[in-house]
Amino acid sequence: MASADTKHANGEENLVYSLRREGGLASSYLYLFQEFWCPGIAIEGVKGFQKYFQAKDNDVVVASFPKTGTTWLIALTFAIVNRQYFSTENHPLLTSNPHTLVPCLEFKIFCDDIHDPVLHLSNMLEPRLFSTHTPFTALPKSITESNAKIIYICRNPFDTFISSWIYFNKIRLPALELEEAFEMYCNGIVSFGPWWSHMLGYWKESMARPNKVLFLKYEDLKENVNFYVKNIAEFLGCPFTAEEESVGEIESITKLCSFEKMKELEVNISGKLDKFIDNKFFFRKGEIGDWVNYFSPSMVNKLSKIIEEKLCGSGLSFKICS
Repeated sequence: MASADTKHANGEENLVYSLRREGGLASSYLYLFQEFWCPGIAIEGVKGFQKYFQAKDNDVVVASFPKTGTTWLIALTFAIVNRQYFSTENHPLLTSNPHTLVPCLEFKIFCDDIHDPVLHLSNMLEPRLFSTHTPFTALPKSITESNAKIIYICRNPFDTFISSWIYFNKIRLPALELEEAFEMYCNGIVSFGPWWSHMLGYWKESMARPNKVLFLKYEDLKENVNFYVKNIAEFLGCPFTAEEESVGEIESITKLCSFEKMKELEVNISGKLDKFIDNKFFFRKGEIGDWVNYFSPSMVNKLSKIIEEKLCGSGLSFKICS
């Protein structure tokens, strides 16, 4: 008789084999799962997340499309929520990668490296902080129907593509040429894509329920980080006091979580998130407009038309710096 593990593995394999698959930007194959393109290694994690996760009203979920500022936002959120426990001189972010402190629901909590996810979740200190790349339409009802807060970050699609292409080429074999990767991206065949439906799912919910979903753009955060740190704290129900503001608490957090600060930390120079991903992969340039160094005029024209077509009438737009 087959063991439970074998049955589980066979069930997972059968599910994957039954799904449409395409060569993807993030891995050799992505699978069309619940109307989004999912890496094979994440399918069971997403299913477990959907089936077993029970949200609490004070949970905070940082949601994002990959390569749009996730690392920065989870660092800021962790520092804001836990500011009464740690000084910026003796802070966990100085010795731990942000992804270690704010675990990803589909890649960390509900995957094989945590033996009992439900027990692990029950032992977490509150408020619990999580991250996810799962589209809004695929989130479990326990999140969408509770008072748990969602902070979402996106980035202009030009820089998102370049950041994704360079990042995923560091962890996938074989590497993709720019033109091939661009075609995949334009067709939406990238992890947790299409990217336009991912953004629009959270955007529409933020319009309908602004107390539930805070929608941020990477470019806005870069332009005025102090303002948005204050905004995030207010959204989460832990606003900065007048005293905190007067002693520079906001500025201390933004400096602690700055790209430059995090990139130079030893944990982010030589540490690893897992056996495939070096922490340094999360810190490349952090700039706005780097895409101009890679895009041809025809690529600019093609992606501009896709953005116009997919976001038309939604009210969501991006300032494209060129």
